[in-house]
Amino acid sequence: MCSSEDTPDDGLTVHLDLDLTAAVAPLALIRRRLSVELADLGVDRLRDVQVICVELVSNAYEHAAGPRRVRVRRFRGRAALHVEVHDGSPEGRLVVGRSRLGEHRGRGLVLVRALAASQWGVRVTPGGKVVWAEVPLPAEPGAGE
Repeated sequence: MCSSEDTPDDGLTVHLDLDLTAAVAPLALIRRRLSVELADLGVDRLRDVQVICVELVSNAYEHAAGPRRVRVRRFRGRAALHVEVHDGSPEGRLVVGRSRLGEHRGRGLVLVRALAASQWGVRVTPGGKVVWAEVPLPAEPGAGE
């Protein structure tokens, strides 16, 4: 389920790692967990991360098969938070601003692209794909010294 751990040996902090096994996307749970784990980011940046997670998880539920998983990680030395959603669909081509579900849908990836400062993409894996985005963070004090 959810875990939060600091693994200083590889310079990685995991803020959220959640297997998405529920029949309905656990969007409220994801927002709550991120509010706790990333409280130090400030409200605006926290909301950006929450929107990106919710949009990518929603897309995985609406357009892809399971298994599904969401991860939010911070790597030491990088001024970004890495969000990734794994799903079981091998279709790696995503269309920004359009949805097969109707004309009033399809804006999620537009938001992701804007909030991630265009640092997002898709990686096809043997079991499906990973849709990822990076949220820029202020440099940590003492970084680059």
